[in-house]
Amino acid sequence: MDIAALIVAAGRGTRAGGGVPKQWRMLSGRRVADWTLQAFRDHPRVGRIVVVLHPDDMGQAEELTGAIVATGGATRDASVAAGLEALAGDPPDAVLIHDVARPLVSPEVIDRVIDGLAHAPGAAPALAVTDALWTGADGIVTGTQDRSGLYRAQTPQGFRFDAILQAHRDHPGGAADDVEVARHAGLDVAIVAGDEKNLKITGPEDFARAEDLMRQQMDIRTGLGYDVHAFEDGDACILCGVAVPHDKKLKGHSDADVGMHALTDAIYGALAEGDIGQHFPPSESEWKGAASDIFLKHAIELARSKGFELANCDVTLICEQPKIGPHAGAMRAELARIMSVDPDRVSVKATTSERLGFTGREEGIASQAVATLVRA
Repeated sequence: MDIAALIVAAGRGTRAGGGVPKQWRMLSGRRVADWTLQAFRDHPRVGRIVVVLHPDDMGQAEELTGAIVATGGATRDASVAAGLEALAGDPPDAVLIHDVARPLVSPEVIDRVIDGLAHAPGAAPALAVTDALWTGADGIVTGTQDRSGLYRAQTPQGFRFDAILQAHRDHPGGAADDVEVARHAGLDVAIVAGDEKNLKITGPEDFARAEDLMRQQMDIRTGLGYDVHAFEDGDACILCGVAVPHDKKLKGHSDADVGMHALTDAIYGALAEGDIGQHFPPSESEWKGAASDIFLKHAIELARSKGFELANCDVTLICEQPKIGPHAGAMRAELARIMSVDPDRVSVKATTSERLGFTGREEGIASQAVATLVRA
């Protein structure tokens, strides 16, 4: 099924404060809109995304990578209609209409909405009302309200595209959401399970709540790498991408960069993706003498393809000689360049083994590395 997501981001969001529309405010280091778009960009069943923006916000369009941008209207339903028309020239089978102010929508909620369309022309997530309901006036309870059959609506609200496009074209306007538009057209809308974490940011306090929820569901992975290479005759050791002058070099199938190998394996380990030898078998001649940045680039790109970014890494070189301290800054900078991260996320340091073992006898160099990945 060809499925498109339509993100409604044309509102002004003044109740949230902050001096800018809430979709452009920062939330855990990124704009609200960026989190929302990523939720659909990362979903394997969503093929394309349309974002509907206010005319004053068209300058933000360049930063919305991979999204079709449409100009919104004066009301929510007018903005949705504009987004649907932007898809009408090459219509998808179904469309998921989502409020930009719900940045914590989960893949499971999206799946449930899509699955609901197998049985009805529309499907939307909701939560049953479980609290007692009162009526009131002037701060005094005036009565109670039966909560049976009442639900709190959420988004995305999914529809078969042709049906919801025609429903919007025929609707007089003023609908609270797309379920109302669909029902006005006589379309059945299936209720699927929503999620308490799929909150809509409305007031200033919702930003703190959303950040708390993000911390609770953050996916953090840590991997450990270890590598050893012996010395052989030479004039420099390649360590963390830097040629360090020495009367020996490191022996290996590739360039024997023991520090970069350990870091690469740490990233693979955090992903549960084996080690360098599985991805670049030493039995294959094409890797003979290869520069180790090939391996590290592959590991970090694999992490990003799975939705992770490097939070930080720490590489320790264990040797008596050569001395690492004078070159540690250059090593940090080179590792950061290869991985396209800020240098302050990269640590390189050294220690000795107090003349004990093979490193103490200056027979080679060992390295340990720890890498922490966070789902972006």
